[in-house]
Amino acid sequence: MQMETKVHYQNFVNWAKDKPEVLVLSADLTGSTEIDLFRDTYPERFFSMGIAEQNMLSFAGGLAREGFVPFVHTFAVFIYRRAYDQIAMSVSYPNLPVKMFGFLPGITTPGGATHQAVEDISVLRSLPNITILECGDATDVESVAEVAYRTPGPVYVRMLRGEIPRLFSPRDPMRLGSNRIISRGDDIAILTSGICTEEALRVSHAVKKRGIGVTHIHVTTLKPFNDPEVLAAIRRARLGVITMENHSVIGGLGSSAAELMAKHGVGKRLLRIGLNDTYAHGASRRYLMKEYEIDAAALVRRVEELVQAELHITEAELAEVYLAPVHSAAREEAL
Repeated sequence: MQMETKVHYQNFVNWAKDKPEVLVLSADLTGSTEIDLFRDTYPERFFSMGIAEQNMLSFAGGLAREGFVPFVHTFAVFIYRRAYDQIAMSVSYPNLPVKMFGFLPGITTPGGATHQAVEDISVLRSLPNITILECGDATDVESVAEVAYRTPGPVYVRMLRGEIPRLFSPRDPMRLGSNRIISRGDDIAILTSGICTEEALRVSHAVKKRGIGVTHIHVTTLKPFNDPEVLAAIRRARLGVITMENHSVIGGLGSSAAELMAKHGVGKRLLRIGLNDTYAHGASRRYLMKEYEIDAAALVRRVEELVQAELHITEAELAEVYLAPVHSAAREEAL
C-alpha cells in the first residue's frame, strides 16, 4: 500500500491558486491542519481567528455573503460542538457556501473525549442544507476541495492529515453522491466510510476465498445519502448488510442505511459497526479500533454472524495494513 505524507498541505495551495475568492480561516491550529503553506503563499487570503470558533463561523458566514468562499480549518470536534448555533443560524439557515474542514474525526486522535468527534455526523446531518463528505485515503483528500467548492451551500468534511494510505487511483477522484464500488457480490453488502474502508479491505480477500460474495462500497457522501448503487447493493445482499464507521452507531452511516432500507421497504438484517453509544478514551488509533471493535477482526465477526458459520480467519491471514504512529514527522502534535 502506498503511503502519502501531508497531502492537503501542498495540494490545497496548488488547487486554490486560480481561485481568489477562496479564503482560509484557522482557529489557532494552522500547522495542525496543514494549512500553513497556504498562509505563507497567500497571506492576504488567510485569517487566523484564534481560539474563537463561534466567532470564526459567524465571520465565515459574513465573508460568504460578500461573495467569498471561506474554507474553515480546525479540528472536527471544535466545529460542531463549539459553534453549533453559529453554524445553524449564520451558515446553514441562510444556505451560504462555507466549507468546514474538520480534522481528526472519530478516534483518529489520542486526545480522548474532548478531542474525538464521534457524533459530528449525527449532529450536523440534522441541519438543513448541509452536505457531509468524508475522506478515506489520499485520493479523497486531493479531490475533496474541488467537490466541496462545486457543491452549493455549506459543506462539512471529515478530513484526514499526516500519513495517509492511497487506496484509490488519482484517476478515480471523489464525486458528490457517487460512492466507490470496490467489489461486487450477492451475499453481503458492506458499506464503509473514512478509515474503516482500509480495515475492510483487509477482510474482503479472505472472505472471498471462502466463497462468500461481497459488495463493498466506500461511502464518501454521507449527506445526501441517495446513491442508487448503495440501494441496489442492499437489495442484492442475500444475507444482509454491514456498515462500518469511525463514529457512533447512532446517527451516522449505520443510521442512514437503516433509514434508506426502511424507506424502500428492504427487509434485510443490518449490523452496524461503530462506537456503541459510548465515548472513547485516549490511546493510539490501533488500540482504540481494537478496543471499541471497529477494526478488521470486528468485521470478520459480523460476517460470521450473517453467514452463521465460523470462517476461521486469523489475524495472520488478514492483509497487513499500515497505521500511522501517533507521533510522526508528518504531525506537529499528537492532538
